[in-house]
Amino acid sequence: MKTTNIANETISVASDATRSFMALPRPVVALAKDFPAGHVTSFHHHARSQLLYASSGVMTVTTDDGIWVVPPFRAIWIPARMRHQRRTSGPLSVRTLYIDPDYSSGFPQGCCVVAVSPLLKELILHVVSMPQPYPLGGPEERLVKVLLDQIHAVDLKSLRLPIPRDLRLKKIFSALLKHPGDKKTLDEWGRIVGATRRTLTRLFQSETGMSFGQWRQQIRILESLRRLAEKEPVTSVAIDLGYESPSAFISMFKKALGKTPGHYFEYG
Repeated sequence: MKTTNIANETISVASDATRSFMALPRPVVALAKDFPAGHVTSFHHHARSQLLYASSGVMTVTTDDGIWVVPPFRAIWIPARMRHQRRTSGPLSVRTLYIDPDYSSGFPQGCCVVAVSPLLKELILHVVSMPQPYPLGGPEERLVKVLLDQIHAVDLKSLRLPIPRDLRLKKIFSALLKHPGDKKTLDEWGRIVGATRRTLTRLFQSETGMSFGQWRQQIRILESLRRLAEKEPVTSVAIDLGYESPSAFISMFKKALGKTPGHYFEYG
């Protein structure tokens, strides 16, 4: 495999070791890191695309356009040069693949959470354990080719929360991030931010591609993923997020993500 020489392009200051690592002449370079609870990176970007796999713990990734919550056994795809920030909700063990953009054509153009199959998981863990740079012309190079094929075939999950740009919607966004169980109607929010229900309805659809109800539910889903991954009881999560009962929350969760909370956090 031939690859271009890629220099690190982080917005935040990068160490010489990091720049050297990013410049390794391989389509994929891999790194394993552990982070404490509450660790936050500054906004930055890389010349390489990234696949971040949360082998344990949960992370929240924020870009200029949206927020993604990544539970265990999932990964997030971040295209090259996309500005982003990462926050950990608890101790996080992450395995990161940095992929040369020349080898990621056909991959998603935006951030997305991906389901990690048992095969993809083992490939990620094995590639991370290989020497960096790995030898060419042998099993390591063939394994990386299989890895890239598997990433092309991943199952994308809709776990994105679009961030609105209108100042009135941003006020609602900030309030619901702090209190996702808030049950105010769009009429009530309109009186607070100074807009009619009709105006807010139009703005939510044009800026997020969702109705207000769908968008608020997405906030609740992402917050529930973060809290459930930290082993909070379903009952307390359901009540705090504004649901009348745990069964109502579980029904919503299964409809949105295809599994009940208990099954969602089981590997595979």
